[in-house]
Amino acid sequence: MFRSLNVAATGMVAQETQLDTISNNLANANTVGYKSQNAEFEDLLYQSVRTAGPTDGGNMAPTSTQVGTGSRVVAIARSFSQGAMQQTGNPLDLAIEGNGFFSVMRLNGEPAYTRAGTLKLDAQGRITTSDGLPVQPQITVPTDATSLTIGSDGTVTAVEPNQKAPATLGQIQITTFPNPNGFNDLGHNLFEATAASGQPVTGVPGVDGRGTILQGATEASNVEVVNEMVSLISAQRGYEINSKVVAAADEMLRDATQMQS
Repeated sequence: MFRSLNVAATGMVAQETQLDTISNNLANANTVGYKSQNAEFEDLLYQSVRTAGPTDGGNMAPTSTQVGTGSRVVAIARSFSQGAMQQTGNPLDLAIEGNGFFSVMRLNGEPAYTRAGTLKLDAQGRITTSDGLPVQPQITVPTDATSLTIGSDGTVTAVEPNQKAPATLGQIQITTFPNPNGFNDLGHNLFEATAASGQPVTGVPGVDGRGTILQGATEASNVEVVNEMVSLISAQRGYEINSKVVAAADEMLRDATQMQS
C-alpha cells in the first residue's frame, strides 16, 4: 500500500515540473528569439515479483509480474523551430531565417549564443545585444554614419558623410551546433555551449546550412499559446488524478488499520 503513495508522489512531482515548464513558456510568449521548452518523462525501475519463463513447479509462466514505481522528468528539451518574423523597420533589428545563432562575448570573455536579434550600438559604436554584449566578430559603426545596411549574408555597410559609396564595416556571422538541445541556458536570451551540444561551426550566413539574416525584423517566440493551454489542462488533470490516488491509498490504509484494531 505504501508503494502506491510513493508512486503517486512521483507523478505529482513530475506534473509540477511540467507545470513549471508550461508557465515559463507562457511567460516568454512575447520574448524575442525565445524557444519553447517541453518536459519529457520516463518510467522508474520496476520491482519484479515474478519473471516470465520456467517456474519452480516446472511450468512456463507466459508473462512476468513487474510492479512500477512511478515516473520522473528525464529531460526538458527545447524546440528550435522557426518563430514568426515581425517587421520593425529598425536597421539594428536582425532575424535569422533558418538554422544558427548569433555569437556574443560575455563579460567573463566566454562566448554565448542567442537568437534574439534586438541589437543596439554602445558608446563606442559597437553592435551589441540589449544587455551590452558585443556581437562577434566585433563590428563598430562610425558615429557620423548616415545609414546602415546589413545584407542577408551578414555584410555590414554604412554611408558616411561626403562619401558616395558605402563602406564595408565587417560581416556578422552565424554559428551552428550539432545538438542545440545540449546547450546550458544562461537566461537573458543566451545559451552556452557544452560538450553535449558539440563543437560550434561559425561561418557566412546562407552557406553550409546556416540561416540568412533579415534586417529590420525580429524573430518572435515560437511558443504556441493554444497548445500550452491544452498542456496546462493536461498537467492539472494529471496532478489531480495522482492526488486522488494518494487520498484513496490513505483511506485504504485507514480501513486496514481499523480492521486490525
